[in-house]
Amino acid sequence: MRALETTPETSSRMSGQRSRDTGVEKALRSALHRAGLRYRVHRRPLKGVRREADIVFGPAKVAVFVDGCFWHGCPEHATWPKRNAQFWREKIEKNRARDANTDARLVDAGWLPVRVWEHESADEAAERVAAVVAERRDSLKARKRGV
Repeated sequence: MRALETTPETSSRMSGQRSRDTGVEKALRSALHRAGLRYRVHRRPLKGVRREADIVFGPAKVAVFVDGCFWHGCPEHATWPKRNAQFWREKIEKNRARDANTDARLVDAGWLPVRVWEHESADEAAERVAAVVAERRDSLKARKRGV
């Protein structure tokens, strides 16, 4: 693999990017916790699949992913760097394809993937996630009762 052309500033900024426990993730987890929801953090919802959800509601089978606008190609905020343009376009497109594949695998296994963009309000995203989890829990309870 060829070395990327970069500046020391860019290299420093990119190496400082967290892959987990980001400020956005922590804010969302805090809002979910305040809403009374309990969950697991950074778990693989499916055995044998090396993909980790940021927040997992196991019994409800809901997997939440907090996606960075740059890294996952947000339709509103994605930017395409000019330096090493081909590398970054391929990298981001691969991330998008992997996200779509992950979602499809989860759905096939009976899970519901929820994607939250980093630019979303943590409180609004938490409301959306809480509603989905409540709906899934209610439908699972109804199925168990035979309704």
